[in-house]
Amino acid sequence: MSLISAITLTEAIAGIEDVSSRIEDVFARVGHELGRGHLIFQELNQGLAALSAELSGAEIEGAATALQEIAARLSELAQALPAETALLETIGKGTAEASGLLKPLFKHIQMITIIARSARIEAASLDGDREGFLAFTQEAYDLGKAVQGAIEGCARDQQRLSEAVATAFGRQKEFEGRYRNQLAAESSELGSAYSALRDQRGNSRHLADLASASTRKIAEAVGSAIISLQAGDSTRQRLEHVAHGLRLASGPVPSLAPEPVASEDGARTICQLQAAQLRDAQREFGGDIGQIVRALTAILHDAGSVVGHGRTLFGGENGGSSSFLAHIKQTLAHASTLIATCEGAGRSVDEALAIVEDTLTKFRQAIAGLAEATVDITLIGMNAGLKASHLGSRGSAFVVIANELKATADQVSLGAGRLRPVLDGIERSATELKQLRVQGDPTQLTQLEPQILQALREVEAGNERLGRLMSRLVDEGAEFERLMNSAQGLMSTLGEGSAALPAVAARLEAAVAQEPRPQAQDEAMLDELFARYTMERERDVHRQFLQTLGLTSVAAARRVEAVEAADDGIELF
Repeated sequence: MSLISAITLTEAIAGIEDVSSRIEDVFARVGHELGRGHLIFQELNQGLAALSAELSGAEIEGAATALQEIAARLSELAQALPAETALLETIGKGTAEASGLLKPLFKHIQMITIIARSARIEAASLDGDREGFLAFTQEAYDLGKAVQGAIEGCARDQQRLSEAVATAFGRQKEFEGRYRNQLAAESSELGSAYSALRDQRGNSRHLADLASASTRKIAEAVGSAIISLQAGDSTRQRLEHVAHGLRLASGPVPSLAPEPVASEDGARTICQLQAAQLRDAQREFGGDIGQIVRALTAILHDAGSVVGHGRTLFGGENGGSSSFLAHIKQTLAHASTLIATCEGAGRSVDEALAIVEDTLTKFRQAIAGLAEATVDITLIGMNAGLKASHLGSRGSAFVVIANELKATADQVSLGAGRLRPVLDGIERSATELKQLRVQGDPTQLTQLEPQILQALREVEAGNERLGRLMSRLVDEGAEFERLMNSAQGLMSTLGEGSAALPAVAARLEAAVAQEPRPQAQDEAMLDELFARYTMERERDVHRQFLQTLGLTSVAAARRVEAVEAADDGIELF
């Protein structure tokens, strides 16, 4: 061998041994990190399962149901506001109409008392049965004064009613203008919160299924990667065999037992053979590394997907403890404030309704008394007129007064009749308004609030546990990702390093200037190399190389015969 050939062989052996040692180191580290990563993911999966269980509990179901109910109530309240305002307006108009009817009625009753006084004066001038006429007129006067007092009380009550209804209408209209849209918006927000809680439970179940499926996929990927790691040992052995062959080509190695020495053509043959083995080993190894990197990529993708779903499910970023629960509490706080405002605005309506009920009761009592009084006054006038007619011309003036008293009493009766349907209309509107108030009573909404708060408190009791779980998921997920990225980086770097092997093979081939013609002792050395092989792929490359030289390996032929003899033709099922 020439000096250049010796240097080439030495450099080739050094390069091969360097790659071989790196393969052993890298595959050992990758195997360790892959095993550690698999354990981490198992813990990660357990954490996700616990998180899923926390979020699919009965507490969230209870909170969701309560949120749905309060959202529906707020929506009903928002929809009822225009009707309540319209009814208050109708009551206000009815009150104004009643006020207008009370004024002429009051004048007619005043007229009765005036007529009764005039009749008393006229009765005093009569000669016959003066005392009887005076008693009639006094009774009419007393009845008129009593009715007048009742109507004056109605007028005062009507004024109080008008003021209360006007105040309630103004506040209700202002409240509707300011808060109706807010009520609808809060109802929508709470409805969305309800949907979010329901979705949360569905997502948690989905996450459990996803984690289970991902665990299986990752287990398969880990198994595939571990199997692929065996390629590192196979490649390392092949490189050791190549280095051994190159040492044989470089000359005898000092030892106690003398070894055969290759001829110059034999050395060139061995160099070409090892170049072929080197190229094939690198090609196979490159495919194995690609398979391992793809497996690691799949593991990273699946693990990252599970952790990402965990973050989404919890509602926090970067392991933060804030969650969708905080948003629900904020929405509920807004709704609570709005409910309190509803209660404040509703008090004036309830007060007005109470005054309406009280006033209507007094009005109806007054009208009933008025009806009885007008009947009595009419009878008094008729009786007085009949008696006065018996007096002839002396009682004619009293007859006129009695007829006027009866006519005025009839006007009072007509006025009372016109007032009744107005009061009936006010009562109907008040009844409808009261029903609306009962259906949309804010106090009912207030009673729901503790139920929701209790449910949220129960959920929040687990919030700290969820926060710890989330931190664990993020930390372990980051550690898992670091390990897998490290393994990927090691394999990629090793792949780049092994890419130098074809260049070593090219230098070996270039060192052989002409086609070698191995001698008999060289064939024995080739058989010895064949016998050292541990992989069938090495043997195939060896046979193919010898065929290009027109040679046949005795050791290779013996191995084929041994394999054929071992095949007894029995098929195993």
